[in-house]
Amino acid sequence: MQNKEQHEQKAPRIKPIIEAADSLSLGISIVVAVLMGVGIGLLIKNITETPWTLWIGVFIGIAAAILNVYKAYAKQYKDYEELAKEPRYAIKKQLQDDEDDDDDNKKNF
Repeated sequence: MQNKEQHEQKAPRIKPIIEAADSLSLGISIVVAVLMGVGIGLLIKNITETPWTLWIGVFIGIAAAILNVYKAYAKQYKDYEELAKEPRYAIKKQLQDDEDDDDDNKKNF
């Protein structure tokens, strides 16, 4: 009975799993966006019977994939900015304050 309780306490929480799935979903969304673009290109090619229209779909898919990467970057950057505002992560400000103190203590001859 104790062993089972200890195992339940050591079990990972759901947050790391969600974060890993979010990172994994970026890779999947890139592949899906490009495949959907190719599918759109093939559909346009079959409708118009013009071979170069396939490339329109490919470019749409690549543009969608780049947009997905940009959105993920913007989300991560926002999270980074929120972390940077926390006092325990304010080492940059502490280093600047230390440099300012060192400049005041120097004697100019």
